[in-house]
Amino acid sequence: MKKLNDLLQELGVSKVRLAKYLGVSRQMVYNYLELDSISKWPKEKKILLFKLLNIDDGDDDTINNIKVTTDYLMEVESRLNQGVKATSDLENYFDFNGLKKNEQTLISDITYLLKEKLTEEGKREENYYAFLYLYHILQSIDNVPEIKYIFGYLSKTTGFIDPNEFKFNEDKQFIFEGIIHSALTLYNNGGASKSKLIDSHKRFVQEIEEKKEEKLSRTQQLNTIKVQALKELGYTEINEDNAAEVFEKIAEIQSRKV
Repeated sequence: MKKLNDLLQELGVSKVRLAKYLGVSRQMVYNYLELDSISKWPKEKKILLFKLLNIDDGDDDTINNIKVTTDYLMEVESRLNQGVKATSDLENYFDFNGLKKNEQTLISDITYLLKEKLTEEGKREENYYAFLYLYHILQSIDNVPEIKYIFGYLSKTTGFIDPNEFKFNEDKQFIFEGIIHSALTLYNNGGASKSKLIDSHKRFVQEIEEKKEEKLSRTQQLNTIKVQALKELGYTEINEDNAAEVFEKIAEIQSRKV
């Protein structure tokens, strides 16, 4: 099975895409690939795999004799796309115009994985909040570069990408990964007890509360200025017709306070 795993990796066939192609969960694919022989796969899934790879059987010799050329890779990709219906189904919900093929595939893979995890028995609520927090993080990804560094670090530690791959600011990503690795090593080795970190966590909470208060104060200030601008212009609300005028008045009021 190691040879099959190596071949799938060389072909760029992810576990998620293979799961969609076979019509099973991602976990089931992991279970299949942990078996000591393809002969132990369910017959219909084994036939689908052979069809994907264009082979008659799945023994080590057959897999070893497969030459991964550009043509063969494209043929496998074509068969995989024909067997996977998730992307076409998603087109009913997403506008894929302007997206590259790999970007469309990424959206499809993420959506498939989300659905699988959100219907997982015994973990639905836990997974829901995990993905809810992920959604919150993605909303801030443009303002907090460390989010991308965290994603990169986790991709490396889970073996998906090379540890020396840097797709963002290499110096900052390098430093960040070193700090995170040291912190997690301390955490995993039991060197960071809750009692030792109470004060640190209090400062963490305090900083967040201060940011919230600052944001709330700023929002209240803007609302006050908006009300004042509407009053000076004789309007009761902002609409498409007066938006430009109101925003100009808001800027003017703000400049008075400088």
